[in-house]
Amino acid sequence: MPLRHPSLRLASYNLHKCRGMTGPHAPERNLRVIADLRPDVIALQEVDFRMGRRPEALPRAMIEEMTGMVPAAFLGTGENSLGWHGQTILMRPELMEQARVRRLPLPGIEPRGAIALRLPGLTVIAVHLGLARSSRRQQLARLVAQAGRIGHERLILTGDFNEWHDNRGLEALEPMHVIAPGPSWPAPFPRLRYDRIAVSRGIEVLDCGVWDSRTARQASDHLPIWADLALEPRSAAPEPGAAGRIVSGNKE
Repeated sequence: MPLRHPSLRLASYNLHKCRGMTGPHAPERNLRVIADLRPDVIALQEVDFRMGRRPEALPRAMIEEMTGMVPAAFLGTGENSLGWHGQTILMRPELMEQARVRRLPLPGIEPRGAIALRLPGLTVIAVHLGLARSSRRQQLARLVAQAGRIGHERLILTGDFNEWHDNRGLEALEPMHVIAPGPSWPAPFPRLRYDRIAVSRGIEVLDCGVWDSRTARQASDHLPIWADLALEPRSAAPEPGAAGRIVSGNKE
């Protein structure tokens, strides 16, 4: 069964454990930012604390009440974790009915993993790539290979790429369009474009940007990014290997 809506708003947001730049722990700020964004699907990074059993930094009990969204169903890092390697995906409840989620282990110097959300005709892979460029290259190459085995033609890869260059470290994504809507880090005075969205053929980017508000600048060290995407009919999609079209976005 195809997606009920041929277009969707996708976002990505590194929550920095809901501590803002310096604290205190205030997840309600991050949830207000997500509610203001109004995404259909949002990839989140650093949703858990790092120490011990990795307890959730973003309380799951608050998510649906404040945003109307629900977290993807999968096994987290620990019993009290919201995410896997600190990551989760939120989505509109009606999408959950059609969703399937896989955890994807990744190579590299430090423990990392990705999450693949499978919807009818579309796969969204959420990432938080490693700190070393050599690890990031390995991780992206692994993800592209795994995406091919998953079998969906339309692919979105999004998250905190930890990469500030536009022409280094992203070689594995050459068949895709990589969108860096604008500087997203550090939130109070953004200078670097760590957060990105990569789309395959069959996906049109209608608009994209960095969500910049007073609350967003206080809630995390990253500003969230977003893109409005349209799933093109298969008859209108580019030939295999060609990238999707890009329309320049505006910063909020």
